[in-house]
Amino acid sequence: MADDLLRIARRLDESRSYALRDESTGLLLEIVPTKRVSYKSNKPVNVSSVPQRSPFRYPGGKTWLVPYIRDWLRSKKTRPSRLIEPFAGGGIVSLTAAFEGLARHVIFAEMDDGVAAVWRVVLNGQAEWLAKQILNFDLSLENVVTVLKKDSPELREKAFQTILRNRVQRGGILADGAGLIKTGESGRGLNSRWYPETLARRIREINRQKDKMTFVEGNGFDLIEEHKADADAAFYIDPPYTIAARRLYKVWQIDHAKLFGTMAACKGDFLMSYDNTSEIAALAKKHGFEIRPIAPSKSTGKVATHLLIGRRLSEWLTN
Repeated sequence: MADDLLRIARRLDESRSYALRDESTGLLLEIVPTKRVSYKSNKPVNVSSVPQRSPFRYPGGKTWLVPYIRDWLRSKKTRPSRLIEPFAGGGIVSLTAAFEGLARHVIFAEMDDGVAAVWRVVLNGQAEWLAKQILNFDLSLENVVTVLKKDSPELREKAFQTILRNRVQRGGILADGAGLIKTGESGRGLNSRWYPETLARRIREINRQKDKMTFVEGNGFDLIEEHKADADAAFYIDPPYTIAARRLYKVWQIDHAKLFGTMAACKGDFLMSYDNTSEIAALAKKHGFEIRPIAPSKSTGKVATHLLIGRRLSEWLTN
């Protein structure tokens, strides 16, 4: 029987359509295939069809890209040993890969010390404290200002401060100078993006996946260098974009030419998402990468395009 159980365990470990949940009565095995989301490169993905897993309301977030990520990783003959995400931000790609078993392990990095504090707390023993702090917080202007003005808080307080800032500042922008929400949705002001029950649930759910994930606080280039010789790894690259990064993020400066050269030297496959500019298209062409314009959203009646960049897009991106 032991051999049979081990064989079943190995099959489950290889499966991409199951999840283990830690319930009060013990571990619960769920076998629920992920719903296939159809898309076309010139038509925005309906993000309501994609699971919302990140606790961040992140400017430049990639929830709309999740169906592409699934197809890219599932197109491989064997499941990647590691998914490497060196510029994680809100981490939706890493979270999707961990929750849905799209890679054996996920390693993601972020330089922003506030965002890093959240990931460190959620994945390293303090998730329940953070969830309860969110649930018990009395959201008022006075309390918000008090928390946001606190200088050099300890790690878990910094994590709460970052989540709060992300939810009450306009557009979820964490960069210096961003103002607080005034009117918000339906005139709800600060409360318009503050969903304590939802945030607490997401944090607890991420914590249950902690054995599948490793977070590294630091430079994404260092993480790429560490794994660039690993042919079994897959890299998802979503750096601060060339146009909007300055006003959206605290940490935004990056050598884009160096990044393209670094990815060209990686043994593993990669997928990059970028703003659609002539500069980025030229860098992709220089290194022999394929590009495909895609539509993440609609704004003022016009479809804004980004670029997907990779070595072999045509093998799996057919629409």
